[in-house]
Parts: sequence; C-alpha cells; structure tokens
Amino acid sequence: MCLASFYTSGKPLSVLARQPSARRMNVPKSGYRVFSANSTAACTELAKKITERLGVELGKSVVYQESNRETRVDVKESVRGQTIFIIQTIPRDVNTAIMELLVMAYALKTSCAKNIIGVIPYFPYSKQCKMRKRGSIVCKLLASMLAKAGLTHIITMDLHQKEIQGFFSFPVDNLRASPFLLQYIQEEVPDYRNAIIVAKSPSAAKRAQSYAERLRLGLAVMHGEAQCSESDMADGRHSPPCVRNTSGHPGLELPLMMAKEKPPITVVGDVGGRIAIIVDDIIDDVEDFVAAAEILKERGAYKIYIMATHGLLSADAPRLIEESAIDEVVVTNTVPHEVQKLQCPKIKTVDVSMILAEAIRRIHNGESMAYLFRNITVDD
Repeated sequence: MCLASFYTSGKPLSVLARQPSARRMNVPKSGYRVFSANSTAACTELAKKITERLGVELGKSVVYQESNRETRVDVKESVRGQTIFIIQTIPRDVNTAIMELLVMAYALKTSCAKNIIGVIPYFPYSKQCKMRKRGSIVCKLLASMLAKAGLTHIITMDLHQKEIQGFFSFPVDNLRASPFLLQYIQEEVPDYRNAIIVAKSPSAAKRAQSYAERLRLGLAVMHGEAQCSESDMADGRHSPPCVRNTSGHPGLELPLMMAKEKPPITVVGDVGGRIAIIVDDIIDDVEDFVAAAEILKERGAYKIYIMATHGLLSADAPRLIEESAIDEVVVTNTVPHEVQKLQCPKIKTVDVSMILAEAIRRIHNGESMAYLFRNITVDD
C-alpha cells in the first residue's frame, strides 16, 4: 500500500475518488449554510423560522460573551468553499450585536467561506446617516467595518434612508415590509374602508401616500410640533461679534440668521369619524406617536393604529403606549420585542420570515430578486 493510501484511513485513492465530494467534506446538498450570530435564545427565533421555511438546519456555532465582556465565536463545522448566510437580529444591546456579527463574519472569512451574506432585517445606526454639526456618519463607518470583516452582500429591510445603500462597497438588497402590513390592515382592521392613512410628519408623507394609494384610502398629514426646539441654533450663540482684525479692516459681516421655528401641530385632512392609521418605518421613542394620537383623537378619530416595520420600543415605550390613546401598534419581527409585548397587549407582531427566506433562496440559486418587489413603489 502506498503512503498516500495510508493517510486516507487505509482506503485506496481510487475508492475515495468514487465517493461523492459532499460525503468526503461533510457538505450539505443545499450548498449553503445559515448561521445565527445572536448569543441570546430570544433573538434566534427569526433565524429558526427562516431555516424552517428553507428546509435546512441552523449551522452549528457558539456565540457567547466571556467574563470580561469580550465576544467569542466558535464555528463547529466546515464552511470551506460554501456560501454562508448570517442572520443577525438587533436586540436592545446594539453594540454587542454588531460585534457578534463582525466576529462571526471574520471567523467565517478566515475559515475560507466562499461568500458571506449578512441577513440584517433592521440595520443599526441607520438614523445616523447624515452629518450633524461636528458629529459623524456612523452608518457609513459600520458599512466599512462589515466589508472589512468579510461580508460580501447584505439583505436588509426598510432602510431608514434608501441612500444608505451607497455607503456599501458590495450589493445591498433592501426588502420591503409594506405588503405584510397592508395585508394586516385588510384582514385585521375592522371596517378598514373607513380608515385614513396619516403621515406623522411631512417627511413621512410619501410613504403614507404609497399606503393610501394601494388601499384606496384618504391621506392626512400632520405638520408642526408641540414645542419649538431651538437646539439647532444653540451652537455659536456666544461667539464673539465681528471685530477689526490686525490689518484694520472689519471682519466678515453675515446676514442675521432667523431662528427655526415650527407652528403648533395641525392636521391637513379630515379624520373626523375615521380610523386613523399612522405609518412609519421605525417606532422607538413613542412620545411623538402618543402626542399625534392625542391630536387625532381631538380631531374626531375614533380608533388609532400605528404601523411600523421596526419596533425598537426603547425605554418606557410599552408603558406610554398602554396609557395613551393608541389602540394598537403593529410591527414586524425584524427586531425581537417579546418582553415589550408582555408589558403592553396593544403591541401586535407581523411575521416577515417568509420574504427573508425567499430572498436567501433566490440569491443562492442566482434568481432575480425583482419578484420580491412586485407592486412596491419607490416611496415605500
């Protein structure tokens, strides 16, 4: 027996050559693996639903925090040459979830995975996508970090601003949750034909118009705010006035800057005797939604629903919703919120695992993603 045969457990090379490559490398027939990067069981529920729909098993890995709060990831099976999908939902501890995703992606990259695709239904830091005074565009920083860690593609849902896709150096599929929310309205809202779609602010008017047109309902827009905010004018108020410089010439004189002020909240549109449905992409701090609900109640709306894709529901949001005039808050399961639902029965969940599973299947098979955007408008 030759030396090469000895190192293959006593079997001649001709026998091994006849064995299927999947059996030799322990590679599943599907050709791809799905992992969950979450270290908490509550956050892996969406991953389990997706794998059940795909008919595959969740990849074997261990994600945990060491005693010094460092993140450690151990991948328990071979991923060499495979396409890997990492599902990462974002719980309240956002920064830990980001590190889990980065460390797992880098572990898979160094284990010679062929493609590493992140499935991030709610993309964190998406609100920090614009420059604010001396701040930074954190969303751009996170996009660069994900690329450096080894991700080659991202599947997400309802980015806060669609322009965020330009921050990435690789493809981004921005799925939409509106078909699921529209279906909920049609099936679960009694007498929805008597409803009116409400935009909480003029910036949300396009999204609200998209919902109103597909449901063939009226549209109302809220404008103004309860208290005028002057924070934007605070910086620079105590700067010294214009003085003559060393050359004797006066300094640059600028025109007087008028303070930015908004009028009290007004509602453009008739909501009297109607069901008011406020639509948005994220519901986090709910004070604005509670104030909007009170205004709509005063204007005659007899039922108020909040529809949003991502239910972050931070801080005292469940308590504020329970004590408010809001009748129901409907969000998808892109973000785990089981604890908030126990605190507030008004919170309802819509499952979007179906579209995420279909996106994974289509990307793996090289099929077009256009089918997932049927009847989807640009303003969604």
